[in-house]
Amino acid sequence: MYIPKYFKVTNVDEIREFIQHNSFGTLVTTKNGRPIATHLPLQLLQEEGAFYITGHMAYGNLQWHTLETTEEVLVMFQRPHAYISSSWYEQENVPTWNYQAVHIYGKASILAGNELEQDLKSLLQKYENHRENPILWDKLSPELLEKELKGIVGFKIKVQEVQAAYKLSQNRNKKDYQHIFEELCKEKDLNAMALAKTMKIREYPG
Repeated sequence: MYIPKYFKVTNVDEIREFIQHNSFGTLVTTKNGRPIATHLPLQLLQEEGAFYITGHMAYGNLQWHTLETTEEVLVMFQRPHAYISSSWYEQENVPTWNYQAVHIYGKASILAGNELEQDLKSLLQKYENHRENPILWDKLSPELLEKELKGIVGFKIKVQEVQAAYKLSQNRNKKDYQHIFEELCKEKDLNAMALAKTMKIREYPG
């Protein structure tokens, strides 16, 4: 991923939090030189000092066959993004696009048996535990679980390289930054409003 110095993020805790809150990612592998992608809910785990991305896909999704044959896989995470009009700048310039994205490169392996069950339990805990009537692993019948487990393939990716870019107009002057924030707030678009909120939280870096 091309990352100009203004937008590069290297703080491990910040990147980890980004992934945890934007964990519906895109997994990319290759087969015979052709890229294949699947959009999946994923988890970031830490084991013995190393980080791993875990997840699962349908058995019928033939991408899982490439997980162990692809030398290096790519996982992409993204937050809301928005068009930035150059009419919002103090001086003449061209329009652009603001976004936040994290790319993870690593080596994949198949996750099965107890490891897969533990990963699925963790996934249910994350998305169900706060609900009024949570559907957790122990509430599901053994018959249903056995049937569903036959229909999925789990995987585990050891993180080898991380690339993170937060393009939030931090290369503009403070007046432009504030004006861009104000204009995004006026947009009738959820992505634009979410991006404005992020800019307000992070504040102008200068």
